[in-house]
Amino acid sequence: MKTLVLIFHPHLEQSKINQSLAQVAQTLPNVTVRNMYEQYPDFQINVKEEQKYMEESDRIILQFPIYWYSAPALVHKWEEEVLEAGWAYMGGHALDDKEFTVAASFGAGGYEAGGYSHYTPNELLRPFQSMAYRIGMKYVTPFIMTNVMRENEDILNQQINDYQNFLTGELTELAERD
Repeated sequence: MKTLVLIFHPHLEQSKINQSLAQVAQTLPNVTVRNMYEQYPDFQINVKEEQKYMEESDRIILQFPIYWYSAPALVHKWEEEVLEAGWAYMGGHALDDKEFTVAASFGAGGYEAGGYSHYTPNELLRPFQSMAYRIGMKYVTPFIMTNVMRENEDILNQQINDYQNFLTGELTELAERD
């Protein structure tokens, strides 16, 4: 399986967690890693190039930190431009049956129903699940890390190691309501 990891972190060089995840991904065979903020610091996305990378992949993972309950700005711009009508939907089927998911890091904890943030990570990531279904992709189990700003080193290191299995292992498609 060819996996494409698109990293959307505006300050990757300052991020201990996302930088470590990226380093793990770069060591794996059949995994292509692209630092999107490095690639497009001016937000001028090369749509055809991005589409080519996606067409050549079986699994596409967007990796990013959660900022104010959402993904960084470049993710939204990338979605709006790359996932265009006629290519990904509305007559386009370039991504049909490919796996799609996210690898999201949440700085704080309390992401549960009724908790500090009121919602679970999966609830906050629901727009990505909806987008995947809209364009014919299979939304598979996301990789979620919470409380990364306060978690102890042993747990963080274990999660970083778990990322390798996530990138290369078999993932389960989530039901529409998961």
